[in-house]
Amino acid sequence: MQRSAVLLDLCKSCAARNNVNMLARLLANGGPAYSAPRLISIRNISKNADEQGCSPKTLLSSLDESKRPTVAGEVRSDIRLPHPIWEDDQLHSIKITHKEPKQFSDKMAYYCVQAMRTGFDVFSGYKFGKMTEGKWIRRMIFLETVAGVPGMVAAMVRHLNSLRKMKTDHGWIHTLLEEAENERMHLMVALQLRQPGALFRGAVLFAQGIFVNVFSIAYLISPHFCHRFVGYLEEEAVKTYSKCLQHIDHGCISHWQTQKAPDIAVSYWKMAPNSTLKDVILMIRADEAHHREVNHDFSELKTDEDNPYMPGK
Repeated sequence: MQRSAVLLDLCKSCAARNNVNMLARLLANGGPAYSAPRLISIRNISKNADEQGCSPKTLLSSLDESKRPTVAGEVRSDIRLPHPIWEDDQLHSIKITHKEPKQFSDKMAYYCVQAMRTGFDVFSGYKFGKMTEGKWIRRMIFLETVAGVPGMVAAMVRHLNSLRKMKTDHGWIHTLLEEAENERMHLMVALQLRQPGALFRGAVLFAQGIFVNVFSIAYLISPHFCHRFVGYLEEEAVKTYSKCLQHIDHGCISHWQTQKAPDIAVSYWKMAPNSTLKDVILMIRADEAHHREVNHDFSELKTDEDNPYMPGK
């Protein structure tokens, strides 16, 4: 890393003086210190400068990633957690499923989710009146502010437990953090469509304050109950996004079939540049279905069993 930094500084110095010959010699001698993508970029510096009608200094500056300007909403691949990238056949094979509650704790988890769903349907206007684009966006935003909590809380509890007991976590933490970030990215995408007002933000703050504390205590008492709860919560999320897709095909948000996907979504899911909002909703629904299966599986594992899910899977 030190050699690369010194070489890059020398290259910039040569470029500043437009000393292309010296620049070429430096690159020829020091090239192996660079990663393949940067090496290719730097070796083509002179050619690109000629083709683009700019100085080598301008192109070299663009290689310094610490000073590279970022596009609003851009998701840098070097700082995000791994997550599944869905294929078309996977996106269109998602089914609405239900895990029948067997134990008393499972039934408690299920009915808690149903109670929350009823209140949320009333709050978001889902149960009365005609659904509009505004209602759908508000529903998505509020849903994701709640859905992003369990993974982070569970990961924190397991992390602290591992530190306190000085024992391994058995690989659960990374999957829980991936889930939390994935739900947060859903929120970031929805916020590209509309920014909520002060009243809505106040409601989110109030709901989060209650839910974080209640879920934290519940996870300390019974991780099994909490993962089953999240599994049922994700079942409802899959239903909601399936309904949203129906409204895209034959309802009030049919223009989402052609409306361009936000850049942040295209970057996060590695989507095609011409992707639409419908494609984004398909991606989100696939994520929710994955969280549904993961949490139902976690609820059936002992807390000291190994996590069967590899990073990003």
